[in-house]
Formats: sequence, structure tokens, C-alpha cells
Amino acid sequence: MKRDTWIRIGASALLCLCLFTSGGLAVALTAIAGRDKLTYTDRAEDGQSREVSLGIAMGAFRGIFVNFLWMRANQMKEDGKFYEANQLAEAITKLQPRFASVWVFHAWNMAYNISVSTQTPEERWHWVKAGIDLLRDQGIPANPNNLLLHKELGWIFLHKIGGQTDDANLYYKKMLAQEWTIAVGPPPKRGPEDRDRAKAIKKFAGWIAVIRDAAETPEQLHEREPTTDQLALALAKLNMSPDWRLLRRYEIWRAVEESGQKRFYEKQMGVEARTFGAVVDDPAFAKAWPALLAFIRKQVLIHRYHMDPAKMVRYTEEIGPIDWRHHAAHAFYWSHEGVENSLDRATRANKGLFDFINTDRVSAQAVQDLFRSGDLYFDFLSSTIPGKYALWLGAPNAHFVQSYGDMLDAMVARSWADDPNKRGTMPLAGGYENFIRDAICFFFSRGEVKTAEEWRDKLINFKYQTMNDPWKRADLQLPIDEFVTKELTGEFGRPAIAVQQVTGALQGAYVTGLLAGDQDLFLKQFNFAKMAHRAFFEAQMRKTVVSGKEARMEQMPSDFRVMAGIQFSLFLQNLGLDDAEQVYDRAPPDLKAIGYDTLATHFREDLNAAANANPGSGLRSFDQIFPKPDGLEEARAMLQKFQQSRSGEPSNQVERK
Repeated sequence: MKRDTWIRIGASALLCLCLFTSGGLAVALTAIAGRDKLTYTDRAEDGQSREVSLGIAMGAFRGIFVNFLWMRANQMKEDGKFYEANQLAEAITKLQPRFASVWVFHAWNMAYNISVSTQTPEERWHWVKAGIDLLRDQGIPANPNNLLLHKELGWIFLHKIGGQTDDANLYYKKMLAQEWTIAVGPPPKRGPEDRDRAKAIKKFAGWIAVIRDAAETPEQLHEREPTTDQLALALAKLNMSPDWRLLRRYEIWRAVEESGQKRFYEKQMGVEARTFGAVVDDPAFAKAWPALLAFIRKQVLIHRYHMDPAKMVRYTEEIGPIDWRHHAAHAFYWSHEGVENSLDRATRANKGLFDFINTDRVSAQAVQDLFRSGDLYFDFLSSTIPGKYALWLGAPNAHFVQSYGDMLDAMVARSWADDPNKRGTMPLAGGYENFIRDAICFFFSRGEVKTAEEWRDKLINFKYQTMNDPWKRADLQLPIDEFVTKELTGEFGRPAIAVQQVTGALQGAYVTGLLAGDQDLFLKQFNFAKMAHRAFFEAQMRKTVVSGKEARMEQMPSDFRVMAGIQFSLFLQNLGLDDAEQVYDRAPPDLKAIGYDTLATHFREDLNAAANANPGSGLRSFDQIFPKPDGLEEARAMLQKFQQSRSGEPSNQVERK
């Protein structure tokens, strides 16, 4: 055969081999693209915008067309045409779902630009939540390892909801707390054991661990608890499916059952609600309800919120007793997950593509917010009643003070800006120093002088201490009371610091004053709290255009009596019977009057039942241990007036036991 013939045969064989190989690779790559959601929209459908349809039709020129849309969307945003820019951004995300910057632009436009162009808290929350849902439910699932999307989602939780720049921020906090009370249930009950950090973490991790360990399929649910089948049938007769709506209905019923106004609410219930309540209270389903609820919650977390219950438990164990109704819990979850998902992909060559420092900053700030307001009180039941004021009050949670330090070494190691060898300006370490300074002031105002001095000593010996500010280092050598006075000068105008100091002083007044029996210390700290409260509201009390009932900076009640009373009631919930009796005896009459109903909710039924069941045993009834105080009706009227001032609702005479 001629040489040319052999060449043709060889070339043909090579061509066949290449075609065969490319066919196999195409199948494999298509499978990978589908599994990892790397495919783009390639089919026109009814109802699509003309931009999407045109982009699909342009085939290989789609990228050029998307660039044109991107520039047009940016120009529309600059021109203030937010809704039009929103529509274009939505089209781009469908044409190029791997284009992370457009997801961020789209979410930011809704959460920040469009939201503030509306006039009511409800409208604003709709758009803020739309921005969150876009990143969490679409952007991140399409780009599960993208650090930018995780950081931006965490930032919306931290800044838009957690900050005070938006007039409706307190409404956002309440709506998020309501949503997550439904999603994961109320947090564990407070108790004396919560003073121990390890025990508090174990309790809160166990709260979510029940969901983590729940059945994953209906078959597994039946295998674990057969009575759930009968419960499902009973619910089906009420046209209720095992989904989000069932969780909401259940939590509202539970809140009514535990309310001191139970009889009042029950009188206003319809037949459907009463029938559902009968199913909830049916002893035949005592084992079925916990199993079914945990199963539904697990499905909701995974499929509705795209969150991993196992990670939620692990993060709680790692950083502290997280209350998942709090905005900072979600800021930490998404920013920290973004870092974890990106660590394996970052190398020395491509590290510039990973913004670890700013994402870690979100995590660090989230931990600080959990310290400043992570001990959350939220009136869930009132939040579900239109027109009724629901109190959201975040108190400092000292268990998160050490969390920032526990995270710091790992964050510094992956930060290009925090070089331990230069010691000039280290952003993460500098933030830690400022945080510990605030914590020292908090412990001191709470009366824990020894703890404040211990943290001051740790800060003096801090290995990453900033060396370019000798005045700050000199301050640490001052006596602790002088240091705190200097730190707090002018700080009461900052909401986070004001709430932290007022709450800390009240907690100290109740713990080291009333509980310890030191009346002088009680008065000293109580008066300090009153002074800090007054200083803050004189500087920051401003009504907003969004709501005439609340101020943008109003992160605590403007009436100090209400603030002190609420904190006293929360404190009583952490006490056992003996301590509660001592504190009640030592408290001034106005605090007794406010705390009485809290004590009645916690102790009356059990104490009266024990006394009635054992006549002649010396067991005392509730009223013998906690005699009704003077001014009780006046205190109730004050709290009701406070609520009415926010909700604008008419006065209701609530029947009490």
C-alpha cells in the first residue's frame, strides 16, 4: 500500500478514537453539570421575559447579550429605576446562574434599594425577605461553594436586620423571630443551670439535635413511632398536611396554652382552632407529636431553608448557646459555612479569589451581636395577632465573650491583612480588643468586678495586641473602675452599648444585689441602669416615618419601669423556688408587682397541687410563698398601656386566674 493510504487509514482511526472519546466525555460532563447544577437555561418557556427568551435564542452570543443586560441593569439602578433593574437582574440569573455578582446585585437591590422606597414595615420586610430568599433558596444552591454569596447573605442578616440604620429594623427582628419560632420551636426553658456555659451549650445544642436526629422519611417515621400514622389521619380530617402551616398552627396553640391570658384567647377561638387543639392535647398522641414535629422541622430546614441541622448543632457546640430566632445566628451560619466550603479550594496561587477576611469579619461580628443581644425574649403569640404589639428584647449573653477568642487564631491564619509579625494594624485582632473592652465594662456594670479584672488581664497579655496605640495600652493599667468610666464616656448614645450597659446593670442589681442580699449594691446598680437608660433616650429617641409607634434606635422600652420589670421577670425565670422566694421578698414593691404573674405562671399550679394533695404536711401554697403585692393591678395596667401605645389597640380586660 502506498504511504498516503496508510496516512489516511491512521487519520481515520484517530478520528474515530477522538469521536468515541469525546462522546464518552460529553456524557460524563453532562452528568456532572446536571448533578452540580452547572447547566444554563437553554429552553424557552411560556411566561418567560423577552430578555430570557432572546438570550436563549442568541446561543453562543449569550455572553455578549448578558453583558449588555448587566450594564443596562446597573444604569437603571443608578437612575433610581429599582424595579426595572430588578427585572433585568432576574433575567440574568436565569441566563447565567453561575454569575455570582448578579445574584448579589439582585438581592441587594431588593433588600436595600426597593425596600426603603416603600412606606410600611410590612412592605419593607417583604422586600428584605425577598433578597434573603433569593440568595438562600436560589443563588447558593446554584453556587454552593461560592464564598461571595455566603458572605453577602450573612451581611444582610447582620446589617439590614441586626443593624439600626433602617427605620423598620425592629420589625424585621420580630418577623425573623416569629418565623424561626415556627421553624424550630421555642428555645429551651431558662433555668439556674444556664449560668454554667457548658450546660447552656449542651441544652441549646440538644434543642436542634432533636431535629437533626429525626426520621428522614415517612417510612422511617412510622418505624420509630407507629402512632404517627393515626395522628396523620386525624390531621387529614382537618385538611392539614405535615408542613409549615401545621408547625405554625401548633406553635400558636402551644403559646396560647402557656399564656397567662389563656382563657381570654380561648374565648375568641373558632371551632376549627378548638378542634385542632383537641388533637394536640389528646393523650393518645403524646408520643406521636414530638416525632412528627421533629420530622417536619427537619424537612423544613433542609428543603425550605437549605440549612443542615447537623451544622447548626456543631456551630452551637463550637461557639455558644445559639438562639436560632436571632439574626446573628443566621449571619454566623452562612458566613461560616461559606468559609468552610471554600477552604479546600483555596491554594497559594488562587487565594486572592477568596475573600476570607471580610467573610470572617461577618462571623466575628455575628458572635459580638450574640453577646450583646443573644439572650432573647420575644412575645411570639402577640406577634401573630394583627395590630398587637410584640416585645422583642435582646439582652447580653456572657457565654459568647470567649467565643471570639476561640475563633481568632484560625481567622488570623487565613487573613492576608492580619500579619502577627507586623503588629501594626490587625483588623480581626483589633476588633477583638474593642470587643473585650466592651465586655469588661459589661461585667463591671453587672457587679462581676473579679470577672471584669480577669478579662482586663487577658487583654493586657493578648498575643496579637495592637502596638501602634500606646494610649489604649496605658488605659488597661488604670484601676478597673477608672478604666470603665473612661471607656463609657460618650458611649451611651450607641444602641448596642446602651442596651448592654442597662441590661448588665439590671442583671447585676438582681443577682449580686437581691439574690445575694446586698441592698446597697442593688440600689447602686439599679440607679446606674436608670442613668444609662435616660442618657441613651435623651440622645437617640427619634420617631420614624415608617412607624410612629417605635423609634429606629429603640432597642429597649423607653419607659425604664417597663424595661426594669421585664428584665426582672426574665431573671425570675432562671431561679429555682428557694432563690425565687428570697428575691421576691427582697424586691421593692414595684418590681414585685411586675414579676408576680411570671412567678404565678411558673410555680402556682405545682405548689397548690402539692399543698392540696398533702394537707397537714406543712407544704405552703403559692399565695403563702408569694403573697400578692400591693400595686399589682396598677403594674398590669402599666404593661397593658405600654403594649397599647405600640399597637394602638383598644383596652381589653383580660381574665386572670
